[in-house]
Amino acid sequence: MKNYFLQCLVFCAGLTVIPMIPAFLLTPASAAPEQAGELVFTEFTEPVTAESESSTQASEPVENLPECYRVRCTATGEILNVPVRDYLIGAVGAEMPVSFAPEALKAQVVAAHTYAERQRLLSAARGDEADFSDDPAQFQAFLTDEQMRERWGDSYAANYAVLSAAVDAVGGELLTYENEPIIAAFHAMSGGKTESAANVWGNDVAYLQSVDSAADTEAPGFTESVDFTPEEVMEKLTAAHVGLTIGGDAAEWFGTPIVSEAGTVLEISAGDGIFTGQELRSIFGLRSADFTVSYAEGKFTFTTHGYGHSVGMSQYGANAMALAGSGYRDILAYYYPGTQLTQ
Repeated sequence: MKNYFLQCLVFCAGLTVIPMIPAFLLTPASAAPEQAGELVFTEFTEPVTAESESSTQASEPVENLPECYRVRCTATGEILNVPVRDYLIGAVGAEMPVSFAPEALKAQVVAAHTYAERQRLLSAARGDEADFSDDPAQFQAFLTDEQMRERWGDSYAANYAVLSAAVDAVGGELLTYENEPIIAAFHAMSGGKTESAANVWGNDVAYLQSVDSAADTEAPGFTESVDFTPEEVMEKLTAAHVGLTIGGDAAEWFGTPIVSEAGTVLEISAGDGIFTGQELRSIFGLRSADFTVSYAEGKFTFTTHGYGHSVGMSQYGANAMALAGSGYRDILAYYYPGTQLTQ
């Protein structure tokens, strides 16, 4: 989810999507309904810039947690005062399948709460009227109670009970680094290893480093392919890159990519231009920047691995860890190394 939070966060002077995140993200990253047991994830992405790494404590200490979040409703423009518990239930319900293991849901609650607190502090420092909005294209996704009832129908009561149990278990906990809420980026699934913030957003973050997440390779939809005609490819590339020259043998339009250890395309030539994998992901609507591109029989095929920007917590990886017996604390410590869980 490039351009995910570019216009909305103080720490968004740089790069985005999602995608937020995810988180969320990101896409990221975002909010499609859960139907027939399938959820199209909202990716939470928080671009990492020098500004985003500066202190979030300008307005108040992190210990002074609010009773409500001020959430701007994108449909009406109204600012809703949403109790924190209700917000976390609605955020996790929008971001992760309720069918995931309880410990994975708890990990998602903590990530969602950490994101909300970080954004609230930044918004307060700016003097904004709202802490954030419910727009999943700009912030973490959120469902009101009415939206959850509409989405889940007869399953509403059971799903709400699962989510409320997760929130009640860990709703007061936050992930911090050097006493500040972290950039709690998350994504659906990596390409087998999560990616570092440096490789995706250009700035290193101590707790957003690459870690193994091999279980992601077994997740549904891990490998997906999408085809484009040469005309479509040329149109999309030249629209995104003014002055780009591309022509000749279509099989030679794309060069050999430079790829990170985690599989993200860091750089690839197209015509006489150079693109990042994140740029091409945005241009072609790809599920991830971990991809290969080939040309055969008059069409280009992009084959992606994983879903999302791959930074921070993998949701499918978290679920796999939970099913294997890990608790939410273990999951969070693994995907956000060096952070502390505070209450």
